[in-house]
Amino acid sequence: MTAPSSTPRIALAHDWLVGYRGGEGVLDCVARLVASEFQPGSLYALFDDGRPLTPAIDAMAHRVSWLNRVPKAKKARRWLLPLYHAGVRQLSSMLASDDSRARVDLLVSTSSAAVHALRAPRDVPHLCYCHSPPRYLWHLGEQYSSGMMGVGLRVCSPVLRRLDACGARRVTTYLANSTHTREMIRRCYDRDAEVVFPPVRTEYFIPRTEATDAALSDAERRTLDEIDVWAEGQRCGAFVLCAGALEPYKKTDLAIDAVKTIGRPLVIAGNGSQRERLEALAAGSPLVKFLGRVSDAMLRALYQRAGMLLFPQLEDFGIIALEAQACGTPVVALGAGGALDSVVDGETGVHFAAQNTAELASAIERCGGLGTRSESCRRNAERFSEAVFQDAMRKRMASALAR
Repeated sequence: MTAPSSTPRIALAHDWLVGYRGGEGVLDCVARLVASEFQPGSLYALFDDGRPLTPAIDAMAHRVSWLNRVPKAKKARRWLLPLYHAGVRQLSSMLASDDSRARVDLLVSTSSAAVHALRAPRDVPHLCYCHSPPRYLWHLGEQYSSGMMGVGLRVCSPVLRRLDACGARRVTTYLANSTHTREMIRRCYDRDAEVVFPPVRTEYFIPRTEATDAALSDAERRTLDEIDVWAEGQRCGAFVLCAGALEPYKKTDLAIDAVKTIGRPLVIAGNGSQRERLEALAAGSPLVKFLGRVSDAMLRALYQRAGMLLFPQLEDFGIIALEAQACGTPVVALGAGGALDSVVDGETGVHFAAQNTAELASAIERCGGLGTRSESCRRNAERFSEAVFQDAMRKRMASALAR
C-alpha cells in the first residue's frame, strides 16, 4: 500500500464512456474539480470505446468492466442490460483491489443506469449524482419494448428492478439533478436526495458577438445566411429551433405538426433514429429545414438567432433549454420534469400542459408575444453555471469526507 496523503483521494464512476452528452459534461466538471483540489483516483465504467472525451476525463486512469470486451458491445449496450449488474460487481472488486494499494477516501458516481450500485470499500462514503433512476426499468420501459430486446426486458425487469433497488442502498448520499429526479429517487428507491443542478457552459453559450461569429466556418456562415433568407421569405418572424437527438421521446414530430399549423419556420439540428421518419413527415412543407448534427459553434449561433427553442419532451433536466437561455433565447417547454426548474413560465419562456399539436402551437404564439427576454434568459441561465455547480459539489464532497 502506498504511503497515506493528507489530500483525499477521490475515485469516480460513470455508466459508460462512449460519447459526449450532458452526463459527460457533469462528469467532466467533477473530474476538473477533483484534479484541481484532490488526489484523482481511477474512473470506473461499464463500457469505454476509447475515444477522447475531455482532457480531465481522459487524464484519469480508466477501469472498465468485462462487458466492454463482448463483441460489438459498445454499439449495442442495450442488448446487455441484464448483465449490467454483473459488470458492476466486477467494478466493485476492482475498486476494492485498488483501494488496498492506494486508499480511496471517497467514491463519486454520476449515473442514470447501473453504476450507482457500485459497492464502495469499507468505510468509504459513496456520493451519487443521479441523472435519473434507470429509465428502461422504472418509467420509460415502453420505449425499449419493441422486438426481441423488448421481450427480454419484460421478462427480466422484475429481477432487474430488485437488483437496482438493492444497489441503491449502497449509496451513502444521493444528489439529484432536478426536483423531478429527486421525486423519482424517492419513488423508486425510497431515498431522500438533495437537488444540485447540473452545470451549463454559460461562458461559452453567450449572446451573439463578433467573437462568436468569428468561430464559425465559412460553410457554417453560408448555411446561416441561407437560413436567414429562407426564414425571412416565410414572412413569419424569426425561425424556431429544435436541437438534440432525433429519438421518439424528444417529440420532434409534435414540433413539425405545430409549425405547420401556425406557419412558422422550424430549423431542426441533430440526428438520430427518427431522422428518416421526421423528414417524411415534413416532406412537401417549406417550413421545415433539417441540418443534421452541428458543431458547438454552429449550435450556439442557432440559439443566438432563433426566436425561441422548442422543448416539447419530458426530460429529467435538459441542458439545451439553459444553453439557449444563456444565449438570450426563450424556451417553449412542456410544463413537467426538469423544465419546471429551468424555464420560468412567462419570464424566460412558456410552459404548455399537454404533448399535443394544439397546446404546443398555442404556446409558440404566446412565447412570441412575450417580447424581448434576452436579459431575463441570461440571468436565469447564470444560476446554473459551472462555477455554481462546482461550488455545490465541493461542499457536498467535503461533507461526505467529514463523515
